[in-house]
Amino acid sequence: MGVGGTLEYISEMMSIEKPKKKKKQFNTVELKVRMDCEGCEMKVKNTLSSMSGVKSVEINRKQQKVTVTGYVEPNKVLKKAKSTGKKAEIWPYIPYNLVSQPYAAQAYDKKAPPGYVRRVDQYPTTGTVARYEDPSYVNMFSDDNPNACSIM
Repeated sequence: MGVGGTLEYISEMMSIEKPKKKKKQFNTVELKVRMDCEGCEMKVKNTLSSMSGVKSVEINRKQQKVTVTGYVEPNKVLKKAKSTGKKAEIWPYIPYNLVSQPYAAQAYDKKAPPGYVRRVDQYPTTGTVARYEDPSYVNMFSDDNPNACSIM
């Protein structure tokens, strides 16, 4: 093998050994960040804008909401927002019309923006509402049969 053949062999081996980078997906990350003034707002915006892959940063100080769009991962955006010294979390609210019981104790939050409730699990493990699968409980108080009430 000559010098040209050796270089070709080395370049082939290098191209095989290079790990391919995983392409990040375009995401929209919503955060709740505690901001009191324009200085806080600018600090958060500048910090998040400096991340690689970020296309835009929108801030609604009244709702304490930051929306970051770009080729970023939500956990990294959250970590970067916390690095500013501000209290930050993933946006915990969803529109109230997407929840079956928006005024249940788990979902209702006085601090939520208008039209939003706290994001909760579909089937809470602990709650005040009992769900029975036994049909005898359902038929105990029947409107079709007024004499069906067995408690009286």
